[in-house]
Amino acid sequence: MLKKIVFALLILLFVVAGYLTYSIFINPKSPKGKAEFDKNGNSLEVIYYRPYKKERLIFGEKADGALVPYGEYWRLGANFATTFETQGDIAVGGRMLQAGRYRVYAIPYADHWVVAFNSEAGAFGYNPPDYANDIMRLNIQTEQRPTVTEQFTIDFVNDSAGLALQMVWDTTSILIPIQ
Repeated sequence: MLKKIVFALLILLFVVAGYLTYSIFINPKSPKGKAEFDKNGNSLEVIYYRPYKKERLIFGEKADGALVPYGEYWRLGANFATTFETQGDIAVGGRMLQAGRYRVYAIPYADHWVVAFNSEAGAFGYNPPDYANDIMRLNIQTEQRPTVTEQFTIDFVNDSAGLALQMVWDTTSILIPIQ
């Protein structure tokens, strides 16, 4: 009898592990995204997971059912924490960031986001990081766009204003200048 119970529990464990592996790594609902840019031989890379809007309220008050409530930690995507890597020292939002790999997260508000670079890279993003490991925090003004972006997107934009890291979802976007 005990052998049957242990066998059933092992089968259940393998089914659950298989499902989690499939849904997180093989076919996640929020697929993996990557943004890359080469700045004068310095490789910049962001790795993140790209959730969809799916007719949901994205940014707003928690009481209104917002997926990303104002004033609360957001991992900048889904699944694993978003990572930013630079091979050389750069200026981000006017402040120096040393070469390395960082966890990037935000605390969104209606008119701005607090974007933080944290030394805890590679963590699962559901839980907030240890804020004591924040390397820098930036206040970045939001811009409201006339069209809806269905899937969360991070990319590098390089125009007459210079290089910037852009984050866009729903009708909200931010630009973080990089020098």
